[in-house]
Amino acid sequence: MKYRKFGNTKVSEIGLGTWQLGADWGDVDDSTAEKVLATAVENGVTFFDTADCYGEGLSETRLGRFVKSLSSDVVIATKLGRFPRPGWPDNFSQQQFRQHTEDSLKRLGMESLDLTQVHCPPTDLLRQGEVFDWLRTLKQQGKIKQFGFSVESMEEAQICLQQEGVASLQIIFNIFRQKAITSIFKEAQEKQVALIVRLPLASGLLSGKLNGESKFAKNDHRNYNRDGLEFNVGETFSGLPFEKGLELVEGLKKFAPENLSQFALRWVLDFEAVTVVIPGSKNPQQVADNCAASALPPLTEETHQALSDFYLKDVSSHIRGKY
Repeated sequence: MKYRKFGNTKVSEIGLGTWQLGADWGDVDDSTAEKVLATAVENGVTFFDTADCYGEGLSETRLGRFVKSLSSDVVIATKLGRFPRPGWPDNFSQQQFRQHTEDSLKRLGMESLDLTQVHCPPTDLLRQGEVFDWLRTLKQQGKIKQFGFSVESMEEAQICLQQEGVASLQIIFNIFRQKAITSIFKEAQEKQVALIVRLPLASGLLSGKLNGESKFAKNDHRNYNRDGLEFNVGETFSGLPFEKGLELVEGLKKFAPENLSQFALRWVLDFEAVTVVIPGSKNPQQVADNCAASALPPLTEETHQALSDFYLKDVSSHIRGKY
């Protein structure tokens, strides 16, 4: 595993997203969750991403319990703003930020959060600017060490980049969603803002393992949110209609070796602006396979150009939702 600079520390360039250990990806029991987390650590992962709303605190609770058993240091990034009580948009107030931060500290068993991220806030809230001061206050009070934002659009990312003290931006970035390259990469690097990449495998599309017969559990967002009925459609299959996504994956296979997941992760890692990529998995073996992408050689310039052309010609016009 290779490591990259994140503020004043270094983190594994492949981390672990833990949405699936809380909710919205079908059921995961405690034993499986622990095996997933343990496999990540065994493969060099030091960065874990969670949120207070994943299973209404279940993901944080499981992660906090697991980390207590570790002798090595890891970085835990959580999020606030989407917890169901009091809910959208009432979560976005200074009082609720303080309360939800306290709740996350208890579940994670921490005195100060390594990184808290505002979870897909309304664009108008970012424009108004008060939210940045709420976070600065939490940092001054010692409740959080750093703060960042998990955003849905490049406009939101650009607003955040104009503010002092923003440590990180979490973005959707993958072979099917390349807009960030020209929109924010250069400025983020210049301002030393870490970029956390979520959905690098486009909700499993870029694993190459899904097909027209694939079935998803009732409580899996790939079932109930594939058209954005519950939250931003970009969070599910990167905003692509499922059938179109499957078609595009077939077109990708001419560029990729047999292991499409590792190929897709290697593509993300080839961008120096990326600090850490956080694929999630319910399968310990898949976690190990994902981590192995760190050791692969960079893709060739010709391959990168071919994938850029593929995105512009065949993919970009099919992306739905905020982008």
